[in-house]
Amino acid sequence: MKYEDLRAVVRTPYFSVNDPVLAGQSLFNYQLSVWTKKGYLLRLKNGFYAFTREKERIRSEELASFLYEPSYLSLESALAWYGFIPEMVFAYVSVTSRINRKYKNAFGSYIYRHIKPDLFWGYTQIKTEYGHILMAEPEKAILDYLYLNLANINTDDDFENIRFNTDVMEEKIDANKMQSYVAAFGGKKLERWAKRCLR
Repeated sequence: MKYEDLRAVVRTPYFSVNDPVLAGQSLFNYQLSVWTKKGYLLRLKNGFYAFTREKERIRSEELASFLYEPSYLSLESALAWYGFIPEMVFAYVSVTSRINRKYKNAFGSYIYRHIKPDLFWGYTQIKTEYGHILMAEPEKAILDYLYLNLANINTDDDFENIRFNTDVMEEKIDANKMQSYVAAFGGKKLERWAKRCLR
């Protein structure tokens, strides 16, 4: 397979070697390695690539669920997306029902934190030109964060140190949905801190 053939077959700016459109094609690892060294391709992780000349058309957020499935952006990334925390987030943080993972490539650092499979819900799909962004709903982003950091939230000071923007939360959180989500998570400690987010 020639590089021009790859460009003709793959219509998106990024792809996996397991993409169905490449089934039956004579595409070899050494070719991908050569094209990467020549600067034609950007390696995202093993078996995942982006076309260098298409880089500007790719949203870093949409790669998050593409690189590691199933996963959706949550925790600090979603909290910053909704304006719930003031800090800039320097990695794309997702939750996954699989084991923890980390990747780094030309589009940023990607962190995946494990959550129980029965808590893998509460996210929405945002369509992009070539794919989609999977983002936690506002209520789920908060609860995912509290749940996975609960061991470190024991006092009022611990909670205040998160620096939640409660004014923005009040505008964007559906209190009824939040309460039903809290019930699905269970646990008195989580419920206590979740209630603080509704004030």
